[in-house]
Amino acid sequence: MTTSLSFLKNVIKMQNKIEKRKKSFHFRRSNAQRRSKSKRKESYPRPEIASSLKSVLAQIGKPHSAPFVPDEFQIKALEAIKKTDCLVIAPTGSGKTWIAREAILSVMEQGGRAWYASPLKALSNSKWVEFGLHFDPENVGIITGDTKENTEAPIIVGTTEILRNQLYDAMHSGEDLKFDLVVLDEAHFLGDADRGVVWEEIMIYLPARINLLLLSATIGNGEEIARWLETIRKKKCAVIREEKRPVPLYPLFLHPSGCLHPFLEGKKVSPPVADFIRRTNKKKLRSGKMPDYIGIIKILGKFNLLPAIFFLKSRAECDAALNARGTLITLQNSTEFDDSLYELLDRFPSLNNHRQLKTLRTWGMASHHGGQLPAWKMLVEEMMNRGHLRVIFATSTIAAGVNFPARTIVLFNSDLFNGNDFNPLTATEFRQMTGRAGRRGTDNIGFMLTIAGKFMDLNHIRYLMFQNPEDIFSRLKNDFAMVLNLLLSQTPEDIHQIFEKSFAAYQQNMRHSGTGFSAAKSLWRDFSRHLKFLQKEGFVDETGVLTDDGRWASKLRLDYPLLVAQCLRNKAFPEENEKMLAAVVAFFAYDREDDLKSNIKDLPPRLLASFKKVVLAVRPLIHRLEAAGFPSVKLHTSVGVAMYYWAQGHSWDSVIKAAGIAEGDMATLVLRTADNLRQIVSLKDTYPEIAACAQRAREAILREPVLFL
Repeated sequence: MTTSLSFLKNVIKMQNKIEKRKKSFHFRRSNAQRRSKSKRKESYPRPEIASSLKSVLAQIGKPHSAPFVPDEFQIKALEAIKKTDCLVIAPTGSGKTWIAREAILSVMEQGGRAWYASPLKALSNSKWVEFGLHFDPENVGIITGDTKENTEAPIIVGTTEILRNQLYDAMHSGEDLKFDLVVLDEAHFLGDADRGVVWEEIMIYLPARINLLLLSATIGNGEEIARWLETIRKKKCAVIREEKRPVPLYPLFLHPSGCLHPFLEGKKVSPPVADFIRRTNKKKLRSGKMPDYIGIIKILGKFNLLPAIFFLKSRAECDAALNARGTLITLQNSTEFDDSLYELLDRFPSLNNHRQLKTLRTWGMASHHGGQLPAWKMLVEEMMNRGHLRVIFATSTIAAGVNFPARTIVLFNSDLFNGNDFNPLTATEFRQMTGRAGRRGTDNIGFMLTIAGKFMDLNHIRYLMFQNPEDIFSRLKNDFAMVLNLLLSQTPEDIHQIFEKSFAAYQQNMRHSGTGFSAAKSLWRDFSRHLKFLQKEGFVDETGVLTDDGRWASKLRLDYPLLVAQCLRNKAFPEENEKMLAAVVAFFAYDREDDLKSNIKDLPPRLLASFKKVVLAVRPLIHRLEAAGFPSVKLHTSVGVAMYYWAQGHSWDSVIKAAGIAEGDMATLVLRTADNLRQIVSLKDTYPEIAACAQRAREAILREPVLFL
């Protein structure tokens, strides 16, 4: 597996290959230019600006270069983290990473070690490369589930789940975590409904001697979080806030006539916006067609407001927007563009035939959402970062954690899909989006452009302009993997004390004292319910101590550890066929409610028999789980079929087409399956044959275009 340093060296080697391919590239582009015209009628034939905007748009430009001087909040935060815990709340792009780097350097200079945790594998990979360039590659290691390099380095970058698991192991072995600083980036994930429990566990289990640096742009109740940490860690937690954006934000409104207006006048909507709201026929808006994206791009281009991020409602809208090229002028030939693109394509060769590549290189447009390959998203992000794209059509997932701002962000909707329904944008979500407007060191000013439409409430956007991020609430909850791992090193009485120290208990005591409700008691009752079930299933004895089965099952840090354990107990997993093992393990890795609409038929009899064996093994346990009040589990056969054909070596495109699944969803399934298999590999002392087969299965499914560096 290559390191970040070798990537940099390979860039030089790529140049000859790049030069050889340029001629064909320019030929294809010139042909595309001739075919780009369209007769579609545009919505904004005569774009113009309100006279009051002339002085604002005159501010557009690049700041004068000057030596870097840290801001006061950065200096304060650095001084604090050298002595104690510190929570930094500052706008996106204001320099929170600088604080982390300097704090890590200070620890290294004293012979110490630092752990940098982020919520996403892609972010961890990005930080690994960035820190490798800053600190030298030999000083930086990475641990994510897919990548494990240089693990004894003084700086480790990884995901929060890996850090939490290391804390489990340290508590079990009785050893101290051998680090002196832990950085939790995107600390607002503490309030994430699905993953916030991991963040809270880290904060509870982390030894107090290790200083904790929390970084976020959107936490409303930072002081409350700090006070809670002080009560459980018995040391001060400094809160450093910075409200000033590094690049000022100016909100705009595009009138249907094609005229750009200021969105605000003071704290009210501007008169043109107010007049539009008053005169608008909402029924007419609801029956409107797809926005004229190209017309909007032309307006932005005319007034020097590109590059831009268009935030759209769905994956399908993002992809469909790429087809609306109209009379958009193609990109001019650029040596820098060509060099960057071919450098990235040589790094990710599987993307050479990507269906959206032509649009990216011809018109400088791309879409970015969860349904795409991780490698493609990284290519798009890098091309945007290097200033080569005009527009990215994105869902809200781009707003959190990904670092590639634009001069302008464009909002078409004032609501957001939360996975189940559309709800009005929150102040936190709004800040995440607008935080992408304006590039520090590149822009003097950033812009937010609102577009009238059937899902746009302009008054709600005005309200959000002056709101602080919402408070974060505890998401601590029990699951079987957590209970098993805590019982490795803690007695039930100890775990009861952990719940008493939780953020949930602290918030309940501070906010609802005297109500008779106890968050700690609620967590304890739910823990007891899990414990009772584990005792009935033979994973825990009557005294609350793990049995032999419980000890090896605790290593299955998965969504469904008991189901996987049941298959192992019943010898339901194939021990010799890694392709079939990958297929059946995929059952427990699929995290979507809907089944695949697979076109694959005539399955091999051995595969069907393997599926049946697993289902028969876990079905009684699923019924017992449901009877005990635990969530039901659906096993989708089509998921296993798709994984089987991928493990067999079929091409990526053929599997995607046959399975009827988005590329990003299939990539996620492969990575989650590989992570499940990695947990089974850890059972080599108990189930050596299955562990060895699981390792082979991982190797069969972790290949391009899913696995990349």
